Amino acid sequence: MVIDQPDYCRRPSLFSTLREIGTPLEVTRLARYSNQLMKAPRGDKRPIVLLPGFQSPEIALQPLSAYLNYLGYSASTWGFGVNTGKVDELTLKFGEKLARQADEAGEPITLIGWSLGGVIARETARLFENSVREVITMGTPLIGGPKYTSVGSVFARQNGIDLDEFEKEVHRRNSIGLTQPLTCIYSKSDGIVGWTAAIDVYNPQARNVEVDSTHFGLGVNPKVWTIVAETLVP
Repeated sequence: MVIDQPDYCRRPSLFSTLREIGTPLEVTRLARYSNQLMKAPRGDKRPIVLLPGFQSPEIALQPLSAYLNYLGYSASTWGFGVNTGKVDELTLKFGEKLARQADEAGEPITLIGWSLGGVIARETARLFENSVREVITMGTPLIGGPKYTSVGSVFARQNGIDLDEFEKEVHRRNSIGLTQPLTCIYSKSDGIVGWTAAIDVYNPQARNVEVDSTHFGLGVNPKVWTIVAETLVP
């Protein structure tokens, strides 16, 4: 199936970007929904690796990692510290590490990527296919790379790229397709990544799920945690 390069994506609105200030409120939701979260289906000890977003430290994903371990999975963060945004370099380094981890575990590994971490997770799934069981992304700029994000110009300057040309390369890679199960969580209130760019239109097996959350709140949003838990049901 050939898909034309999407031309309908837009950056987040100024209102959505300003709404990111309310991210701390997402944490309070966890307390309100704690009983429901504790009743989620138990896991099967399968290995899961979580990847942080652009310029985000691994600690940002520790709450979700801890929750998945509570459910009975073997979850950990990727082990490379802050995500510097060098996608190709990090994909190769992470992919090689993941391949060894998958060999040791005797099974492919589930990847959960937040924002740019989801891009690296998907690229890893493409290049190290046998090492990846499935991919879950949260607010990941799947279309256009950084072009439809509120930090796109900053990313472009830091990496010396032309956003329009980079968008074409992202489309080319996306058009190759992935074989693993894919779940893409997005929010129309996302103030960092334009929500239309966080939806997978390339892979027929992709499941796109909407939540109400700020971008920075996705990692601690109880609805996101519920979706992740339900997706991972053995």
